[in-house]
This record gives sequence, structure tokens and C-alpha cells, in this order.
Amino acid sequence: MQRIYEPENLMEGELLQGMLASEGVEAHLTGRDLLGGVGELPVFGLLGLSVDNDQAERARQLIAAYNAALPISGDEPDTFPDVLVC
Repeated sequence: MQRIYEPENLMEGELLQGMLASEGVEAHLTGRDLLGGVGELPVFGLLGLSVDNDQAERARQLIAAYNAALPISGDEPDTFPDVLVC
């Protein structure tokens, strides 16, 4: 197993774990249970995504592509219903 990425928060970690699973890469999110100790533990480096050695390079490529992605312009609606613009 190799630790390939340190997500900024639990939501990003779970999102990337699901994205990797959809691409056939089994990833393990470590440190999830340590988040309750924030204040007693260091803030950074608690979470990590780990994959098998033979899938590490593929997983790194997928995460790099995810981090480099930009939103598609022109996809935003002209108005947002039920949103008050002040």
C-alpha cells in the first residue's frame, strides 16, 4: 500500500475515494477516526488516501486530472430560482 494523497478535509477524501472506485481503483481513506482529536493532534496530515502499489500511478493520474479540471463555462443558469440577490 502507498499513501498517494492527503485530502484537505473528510469530504474531499470521500469524494476522491468514490471517484477512484468508479474508475476501478480501490482506495482506503485513513485517519477518518482521528478527526475527533483535532486540537490534541496536528491539524495537517491526518487524512490520507492509500492504494495498492500496482494501482498507485493510475490513482495519482486520476487525482491530478481531477485537481486540474475547470468548470465548463456557459453552464450556469441566467437566474437562480429562490435566490435573493441583494
